Amino acid sequence: MNGRAGPPGALRVPTGYRIGPWVVEQLLGAGAFGSVYAALRAVPEPGLPGRAALKVLATGTRTPRQLRHLVELAERETEVLRRVRTPRLIRLYEVLTVDDPGRPELDGATVLVLEEAQGSLDTLLVDGVPRTGPALLAEVCEGLDQLHRAGWVHGDLKPGNVLLMADGTARLGDFNMAAELEGTHAYSPAFATPDYTPPDLLWSEVGERGTKIRPTADIWAFGVLAHVVLTGALPLPGGTPAARRDAALRYARGEEELRLSPELPECWRDIVRDCLARRHEDRAAHTAASLLSRVAAAVAAPSPAPPVPPAARVFVPRRRRRALIAAGTAALAAGLGAVWGSGLFHLGDSGGTLGYERCWRGAVCFFSEEDGRGEMCSWVDGSADWIDGPAPCSWTARSAPRSVFNNGFDLTEGATKVDVVYYGQPPQQEPLGCVKVRTRTNLSGTAPPRSHTWVPNC
Repeated sequence: MNGRAGPPGALRVPTGYRIGPWVVEQLLGAGAFGSVYAALRAVPEPGLPGRAALKVLATGTRTPRQLRHLVELAERETEVLRRVRTPRLIRLYEVLTVDDPGRPELDGATVLVLEEAQGSLDTLLVDGVPRTGPALLAEVCEGLDQLHRAGWVHGDLKPGNVLLMADGTARLGDFNMAAELEGTHAYSPAFATPDYTPPDLLWSEVGERGTKIRPTADIWAFGVLAHVVLTGALPLPGGTPAARRDAALRYARGEEELRLSPELPECWRDIVRDCLARRHEDRAAHTAASLLSRVAAAVAAPSPAPPVPPAARVFVPRRRRRALIAAGTAALAAGLGAVWGSGLFHLGDSGGTLGYERCWRGAVCFFSEEDGRGEMCSWVDGSADWIDGPAPCSWTARSAPRSVFNNGFDLTEGATKVDVVYYGQPPQQEPLGCVKVRTRTNLSGTAPPRSHTWVPNC
C-alpha cells in the first residue's frame, strides 16, 4: 500500500459501511489491488480489538481473468498471515467476505481484518531521513529472518510495506507477492517494485506460475531499503525508473561499480554492499539471519545523524509531524540498547509488559516466563515439531515454556477443535497437558513441550 488514495482498481467503501462486526471509517491507503480502511468494532467483545484495519480486495464482481488474478493475490496474503505468526509480521484477526448484491462493486470482495498500524515507513520518509531509521531497519531484518525461517519470501519489500505501530516499532505487511519456497525457489507474480528488485529478476522470464524468486530477492530489497532510510536516496543513479533499470543492468554486467552515497554511515556500508552484490550467488552468502547480528552492531554503533538534503524535504502538516516525531521517539527508546530487549535475537516477542495480551485471537501462545511474559511463540494451526517444523520456536530448545494462553477459535462451520494438547519430544506420543479454549495458565517449566495439536476438548 502506498498511503495515497485513488489508484485504478482500488475499491471505494463509504464511511459507516458495515462489514461483519466492523464499521468502516476513513481510507488509510490504496494500491493497485485493494484499499485499506480504518474500522471500529460495532459491538465490543472481550479478547478482540476495538479497532482494526480492513484490507478490502476486489475478488468479487470482475471479469473471469481479473477475478482469477485477484483471488490468487488475496489467497497469497491470507495464507502467509495465517501460517506465519511472528511478532514482526502484521497480525491477521479474521477473513470476511462482503455479501451485498445491491453494491456490485463490493459484492464478493475479500476483507482481511488486520492489526491497525499508525502509518508506514514511506510516510515517515517524506519528512527526511528518520533518526529512528537504524532501529526500524533492525526490526525489518528481524521480520525477514522470521519469514525466511518459516519458508516464505516477501517478494515486495519497500517502505510502503513496512508498517509502523502505535509504539513506533515496525512490522512487515502487504503479502500479495509473498511466495512459499519449494526447495530453493518460490514463484511470485511479476509485479514487484523495480527499484527494489535485483537485476537478475528485472529481465527474468515469467512462466505460467510467475517469476522464480529466492530469499536473495528480499536481501537485495533490504539493501536498497537501508540505503534509502539512512541517506534519503536510492543506491542506483537515475532520475527515472527506466534510467535506474539501465543502471542496474550496467552494474549487473560489471560495467559500473556500486557508488554508495557518502551520507551512508560507515558502519552500514559493508552491510548494504553485501546486500547489493551483483549476483544471486554472492548475495546468497548473506541471509537475513546472518545479517541480523551485523545490523544490531551497526545500530549500537554511535553515528551522527546525516543531514537531510533540502530536495528530500516535503511539506507535512504540523500535527502529522508531531505524531511522527512522537512515534519515532518511542521506536528509538524501544529499539536501541546493548541488550536489545525488544526481541531482536529470537523468533518470539519479549514485550514483557504486555503479557498474555500479545496472543492474538485464533492462536495458541506459549511463553518463556510466567503470566505471558518473556519470549513468545504462537500458532494458528497445530505443530508437530516446534524446533524444526515450518514455524520454528527456537527458544524452546533452551528452556521449557512457563505459561500458555489458548486464545483460539475455529471459523469453520460446525468445527469444534478449540482445545490444545501439548506433547514432549516429537513425534507426538504421551501428552504433557491440555489447555481449554480461552484459558491462560502458568506451567511448571519442568517438562519440555515440543509439539501440540488442536482437539475437540481436553
